[in-house]
Amino acid sequence: METDLHTRMATGRGFLAALDQSGGSTPKALANYGIDPGSYDGEEAMFDLVHEMRSRIMTNPVFTGDRVLGAILFEGTMDREVDGEPTPSYLWQHKGVMSFVKVDKGLEDSADGVRLMRPMPQLDALLARARDLEVVGTKMRSVIELADRGGIERNVAQQFEVGQRILQAGLVPILEPEVDITSPQKAEAEELLLAAIVEHLDGLDDGQRIMLKLSIPTVDGFYSDLIADPRVLRVVALSGGYDREEANERLARNPGLIASFSRALVQDLRVWQDEDTFTEELDAAIESIYEASVT
Repeated sequence: METDLHTRMATGRGFLAALDQSGGSTPKALANYGIDPGSYDGEEAMFDLVHEMRSRIMTNPVFTGDRVLGAILFEGTMDREVDGEPTPSYLWQHKGVMSFVKVDKGLEDSADGVRLMRPMPQLDALLARARDLEVVGTKMRSVIELADRGGIERNVAQQFEVGQRILQAGLVPILEPEVDITSPQKAEAEELLLAAIVEHLDGLDDGQRIMLKLSIPTVDGFYSDLIADPRVLRVVALSGGYDREEANERLARNPGLIASFSRALVQDLRVWQDEDTFTEELDAAIESIYEASVT
């Protein structure tokens, strides 16, 4: 990632659009968009449809770098084209939006209050392909369900271990150890998570910088020190299941924390909307998330 892009991501006003639903979450995303699972046959048709949805968002005139700093892409979206150009090139050259690619392959079963990431045997090849396509960074998600110290430490250690491979490949990793917003121990888990992240930040080499994608904290301002840490390029927040109104309200109470919303961004978009209506709904969503991110 070049220095000017580092600066833009570190200081730019805006948020990340998470357009990275994978095979497991795509049917639900399409259903919310108004496409019934019974209306298409097979995975290829499903991914064709979701790419059409994402392309409709990315090519819309209101989707620009003025408010959207970056977009997190599913691997299949990265490998496809928008308006005849590779998706990352289209986003950067025509929209001023940086691309990040989701690299995890889903979650292991729950153990010790966490769900770790599954093995990623093709990671190095994916990183090389992403770099060639002008992708800036990556994102990978694991989950924290309970305030189990050992489980959380393993979760964070795995994130940083894979993050080092991504840094060595010349990309910026977004580490996403998500605390489940329905956890009965959410606040306690966040305390353990913060301590583990700080410990692993001390293991970074001079000049190495990462990003973090975290659930909006229970205690307002809880991640302020992380946001100010020079080793952390940016801290972004997932909506985690909150609807957009609640996610924005919670986000706005955390200065410096910016959105990386998925469902909350697209919740009011429908396949049958005419272009004027679609644009109005997308613009309203982008503006509300932008305002919450710059508060």
